[in-house]
Amino acid sequence: METVIGMTAIAVALLIGLGALGVGIGVGILGGRLLEANARQPELGPMLQGKFFLSIGLLDAVAMIGVGIALFFTFANPFIGQLQTALGG
Repeated sequence: METVIGMTAIAVALLIGLGALGVGIGVGILGGRLLEANARQPELGPMLQGKFFLSIGLLDAVAMIGVGIALFFTFANPFIGQLQTALGG
């Protein structure tokens, strides 16, 4: 039982950490491209900025979904119930 809980804790840490890392890299790349586009064509700035903020919202939603799944595995772990059933407990 402790092995399942330990492996779940490692999986939760990886899920949150790698999700945040991916979003951070994505936001950095997207922000850099926005600055490049604004430098090349300043008249398109407001339109690009709106699309930028929409994209940032979608990227953050991916991270929040990862946090929600991680919290589900932390507090309502379905694997513990399956292990107890398999062990006859």
